[in-house]
Amino acid sequence: MAQEEDPYTSTERKGSPVCIFFKDARLVLKLDELGTEIAQIALPAALALTADPIASLVDTAFIGQIGPVELAAVGVSIALFNQVSRIAIFPLVSVTTSFVAEEDAIGRASPDSQEGEDLETGSTANIETKELIPQNGSTEDEGAQKLQPFSSSLDIAKYDNERRHIPSASSALVIGGILGLIQAIFLISGAKPLLSFMGVSSDSPMLNPAQEYLTLRSLGAPAVLLSLAMQGVFRGFKDTKTPLYATVAGDVTNIILDPIFMFVFRLGVSGAAIAHVISQYLISIILFWRLMQKVDLLPPSIKHLQFGRFLKNGFLLLLRVIAVTFCVTLAASMAARQGSIPMAAFQVCLQVWLATSLLADGLAIAGQAILASAFARKDYGRATATASRVLQLGLVLGLMLAVILGLGLHVGARLFTKDTNVLHLISIGIPFVAATQPINSLAFVFDGINFGASDFAYSAYSMVTVAIVSIFCLFFLSSSHGYVGIWVALTIYMSLRAFAGFWRIGTRTGPWNFLRS
Repeated sequence: MAQEEDPYTSTERKGSPVCIFFKDARLVLKLDELGTEIAQIALPAALALTADPIASLVDTAFIGQIGPVELAAVGVSIALFNQVSRIAIFPLVSVTTSFVAEEDAIGRASPDSQEGEDLETGSTANIETKELIPQNGSTEDEGAQKLQPFSSSLDIAKYDNERRHIPSASSALVIGGILGLIQAIFLISGAKPLLSFMGVSSDSPMLNPAQEYLTLRSLGAPAVLLSLAMQGVFRGFKDTKTPLYATVAGDVTNIILDPIFMFVFRLGVSGAAIAHVISQYLISIILFWRLMQKVDLLPPSIKHLQFGRFLKNGFLLLLRVIAVTFCVTLAASMAARQGSIPMAAFQVCLQVWLATSLLADGLAIAGQAILASAFARKDYGRATATASRVLQLGLVLGLMLAVILGLGLHVGARLFTKDTNVLHLISIGIPFVAATQPINSLAFVFDGINFGASDFAYSAYSMVTVAIVSIFCLFFLSSSHGYVGIWVALTIYMSLRAFAGFWRIGTRTGPWNFLRS
């Protein structure tokens, strides 16, 4: 039992930097304590994450029956809306998950101690001064320290049944609501110039349906950002089932309303947008109702909302998500500039690419939540074991997705369009979509590991570097090789993202320097 508690030996720590990636690889699919915890968080999270892209795929399938111009127009609008949403919400969700997991772990560890009392009253003094990410650690002390901070099971059960005072939860809702309103105003007022930036010119047949769809869908931006902020809170609690149930309820509503609004009421692309907005508000209402049962959302005063802590780390992730967003948006823009047929094909491939890759984000969320708790308790052994396991699971998942997509997407493409020219370009993109799945999976999992370690600065600066290289590749390869060049550039982009994550842990720097001892 003692050997299972210590996930790495001193010999392994002194070995090759890549040892962590192969640690206990034979146990990768074993449902031991760690494997079960990862599965309980990752599976519902993955299903919730893929539910919305699947709903977008259903939208795409319905709209594809109208015509290739409408399909391409909605593809541009969806890409634009999603990328602006990511800029607004991704930093908030990521820091919320880590902060809530840290506060919850400390509260569970000592619900009756002074530190626990500080959390219960909303004070953040201990959190601000506590070294959550140690620069040096003694592994000989870790085993003895692992279980010391925890109170009895009765204390933890009592803590679970109470409405918790988690300052980060309240902060996330306030910031998410404000950002949602700003995003809605920004997209509605700037729809035409933004679409022009995406390559939809004023004389393009795509302009009117694209502007119509984007304007209506932007009305749901406040609900989107609030629901995602609340999902970040639930992830911090290691509860990914509640977001799953809410997301499925909303997306099923969207799928039911799509054909009614589009074909029965003859609203076309506007009907698809209206159905999506209704579903997003439904998701937000369900999550808010459940969150009120778990958390006291009214802090003692405004100063307990920790806006400074959010802004400091959120700004770093904002740099990162802008870099990510610019790369993907630029790729969509390059496809749109080649015409409606290439853009329609790119939209189908991109939606499949993102939907399947987000399965790995479930593992990333599990890794982030467990690692944030482990680092908060200075349980470095569990941190190392968790990082190793989720990376290995990510690789296995990526290989499985590559096989499934490589074999099935040729047939599945006909669900989205009957246009032979679009189908031909989709078939060209399929090898890239399938072959990059292992790379994508590892890149997403590395993101979750870095966020769990609160390594926000490295995540931001490394991503900016990757984006600069990838942007040059996009411009050069799209101009020289057209549609194929875009996919080659995206492959380079995801490969560099995965390498950046590998480099941080492999060199044992930053929060991982305890592996040197």
